[in-house]
Amino acid sequence: MAAAGSGGSAGCFPGPYPTPSGEEKNQDERQGGQCLLNGMDLLKDVTESKRFLPTGLQGYSHLESSTLFLEEACAKVCLCSASHVAARQLGHVMYLDTSNSFSPSRIARIVDGFPFSLVKLPKNVRLERVMTSIVCKSVFDIFDLFEVLHQLELSLKNKVKCGNSNICLLIIDSISALLAPINGGKYPRGRSMMMSVAMLLKKLADEHNLSVLVTNHMVAGNGAPKPALGESWKTVPHVRLAISRARGSNICTATVLKHTLLASGRVMKFPVPS
Repeated sequence: MAAAGSGGSAGCFPGPYPTPSGEEKNQDERQGGQCLLNGMDLLKDVTESKRFLPTGLQGYSHLESSTLFLEEACAKVCLCSASHVAARQLGHVMYLDTSNSFSPSRIARIVDGFPFSLVKLPKNVRLERVMTSIVCKSVFDIFDLFEVLHQLELSLKNKVKCGNSNICLLIIDSISALLAPINGGKYPRGRSMMMSVAMLLKKLADEHNLSVLVTNHMVAGNGAPKPALGESWKTVPHVRLAISRARGSNICTATVLKHTLLASGRVMKFPVPS
């Protein structure tokens, strides 16, 4: 949410307090004090700093520099998005695999289906480019996830690069496999740990211009399936999509549940590679 200060000036909110001296100002900065941004600062950040990454999926073609939440564990959507970002050399992709869903052979089939106009290289060369641009890590519990995310944050702060490109897309497939087991009565700190993960993902997306793509699975509810992570998680992502697919079909249906640009309730259909 943006708020504008009086006088139309960008930067900190003006106040009736005297301007601090240089020593006091330096002390505030050391203590981590930050100025609040007004609407013009936020608009400038969106238009100049944020970017959109291609998913390769007709109907929903771009990922924002934000957190995207798929309400159905759809590994094919994740693999397709990772392949397209890597093939276009937009940056490296970090793929956190929590359920052994990462498949090099499936990525190879996706890359083989790319038109020559997209990547003007022989098939073997384009596949090598894609595979070397995707960093896959297996993560099987919440503590492994914290460790990987903190390492990533440290690397991004120190401007460490993978090869010759920065990581621009972080995929967690699926995050509910890690968070759902601790989000219950047996673990009193489960919810706080879940929200700590949420804040860390949003921090990475905002401060380092990352697109974060995470998937959840659906569980049985009162008459209709519902997302496994419950109500607490709904406020976390900037974008939420519910993805479904008819048995025996490669056509997925994505329903917009929450979006920064599109109206909620919008339905899109797109094919996914087999």
